[in-house]
Amino acid sequence: MSTETDLSLRAAKLLKDSTHSSKGVEVTLKKRLPAGGGLGGGSSDAATTLIALNQLWGTNLPISELAAIGLKLGADVPVFVRGQAAWAEGVGEALTPVDLPQPWYFVVAPPVAVSTAEVFADFARQKQLTPYTLARTIRDLRGLRDNDLEPLVRQRYPEVNRAFQWLAPYGQPRMAGSGGCVFLELPDAGRGQELLNAMLPGYTGFVARGINRHPHYGPT
Repeated sequence: MSTETDLSLRAAKLLKDSTHSSKGVEVTLKKRLPAGGGLGGGSSDAATTLIALNQLWGTNLPISELAAIGLKLGADVPVFVRGQAAWAEGVGEALTPVDLPQPWYFVVAPPVAVSTAEVFADFARQKQLTPYTLARTIRDLRGLRDNDLEPLVRQRYPEVNRAFQWLAPYGQPRMAGSGGCVFLELPDAGRGQELLNAMLPGYTGFVARGINRHPHYGPT
């Protein structure tokens, strides 16, 4: 791994520089979430590194300061540092905790890595982002759901579009972030296992339950 490209190592170096710690660490990373999947895997890795080293090194920074350090690594890092489902404003640093349903999800990872930078650049050339408000988000959670980037990603990446087409008979599939993972809300974990057993050739997936609070910070 390179300290220039890997978020976990960048997080460790940034915390070390910010606190002037003399301690070190050996980091082993086992990737489970696909790169370019829109699930925030890299940001979660960085946040976990900050939280773990803050305790291991005894730097004892409050969560607010860890989140501020995380923001230097990426807009998604603060929400993972705080470990709470939240409504985000600004560039991702202004977070208001919310309590959401915690259903099971089936996630499909197409055999493609979607470039967030390219997707947003293409979108910016076509039209302005639709403004999001808390009211619109609540509406989306009640069933009128949309993702402004979905049509563009499905057009650019046939593999993502195929995942949508495959899942459509089972419910209302949605795209994770800027893609390319596609997910479906489930009534229970068993239904997800059935879909895993029928997975598209060349695709991977997993079943997970949504949680409002990271287990590190106590029960949900």
